[in-house]
Amino acid sequence: MKPETLNFFDKVYEVAKQIPFGRVTSYGAIATYLGAAKSSRMVGYAMNGSSGKDVPAHRVVNRKGLLTGKQHFDGTNLMQQLLESEGIKVVDNQIQDFESVFWNPSEEL
Repeated sequence: MKPETLNFFDKVYEVAKQIPFGRVTSYGAIATYLGAAKSSRMVGYAMNGSSGKDVPAHRVVNRKGLLTGKQHFDGTNLMQQLLESEGIKVVDNQIQDFESVFWNPSEEL
């Protein structure tokens, strides 16, 4: 599908699918990359609706590295468990060494 024919959520999913294993990005970084800097909340809505779309939504967190979307995952700590299985350390819903694992699509894509 050509990028210009994708809706906003589909564009979000295409970016999220490119987040490397063991890295994370933020809702705002995806929104900025898509030219919609004030739409980080819409990116969050897209992540919430990504179930069954093979999107690594667990790799998208808020700008401070907090797991603000964890309530949308089945199980109490599934988002944290998925991140930890990729080598990302999480303490009290906060990614540790956030800067070192942060992936910025505007720089990487």
